[in-house]
Amino acid sequence: MLALAEQADQSAVPDGMNLPAEIARRQARLEAMAAAKVKIEERAKARFEKEQAEYEAKLAHREQKAKESGKKPGGKPPKPPVAGPKAQDQLNLTDEQSRIMPVPGGGFNQAYNAQAAVDTSSMLVVSLTVTQACNDKEQVVPMLAQLAALPASLGQPKELLADTGFYSAKNVEACEACSIDPFIAVKRDEHHPAPQERFTEPAALPADATPAQVMAHKLKTKAGRALYALRKQTVEPVFGIIKSVLGFRQFSLRGLKKVSGEWTLVCLAWNLKRMAVLRPQ
Repeated sequence: MLALAEQADQSAVPDGMNLPAEIARRQARLEAMAAAKVKIEERAKARFEKEQAEYEAKLAHREQKAKESGKKPGGKPPKPPVAGPKAQDQLNLTDEQSRIMPVPGGGFNQAYNAQAAVDTSSMLVVSLTVTQACNDKEQVVPMLAQLAALPASLGQPKELLADTGFYSAKNVEACEACSIDPFIAVKRDEHHPAPQERFTEPAALPADATPAQVMAHKLKTKAGRALYALRKQTVEPVFGIIKSVLGFRQFSLRGLKKVSGEWTLVCLAWNLKRMAVLRPQ
């Protein structure tokens, strides 16, 4: 009877299946999903606290502006943030420190955001970082802190060139606080502007212009356009050569600390390659 019972129990089990191991695997998956849910809720809570602080700051700014002008502020009032996880919130079980980020051409990847500051004269990487944030606007202030910490013998940067993804009035003010002249694109410009636009100077600014307005005005001048043009022939080629010549298009390691180390090695390899070209002949 026992032999018949055991034969009946095993009759529907596919070859190679270990039922106890399969049950343990499924239980482990359920536990991993429960832990992931807790972490998603923690991230949602941190995000809500940050968005709530920004929302309150915007409200306070509108109230202060209304008090100074005596008029009701124009535009729609800011929307309050919504607490709790969103439907699209996810956690990668392979590398939970990575984040889902948009990629050029559409779509999304599980990724990190690698940053590099490049000297326009030598094309050497002078500062670098890897972040979990896909928004480049948050990377200017940390990069300024890294540049300020460089040895004095290397000198200090005089201008900062960056594309429109890095623009915000806060970043403009942060550059000026560090005695760095910012040239950050305010918006995407046309690739083929009218000829007269390339050979004319903008109208004078009013005396009460804000730092952001002053910077936008500089970008429209001949000297400002010439200086900003250096960005696409310095930092852009560095990333392009790292991808296409060095063949580095994705991280091999997992975790923010290891990925940061990997990006440091890649930039070091680029600098060595570049220094070999710059060495006296």
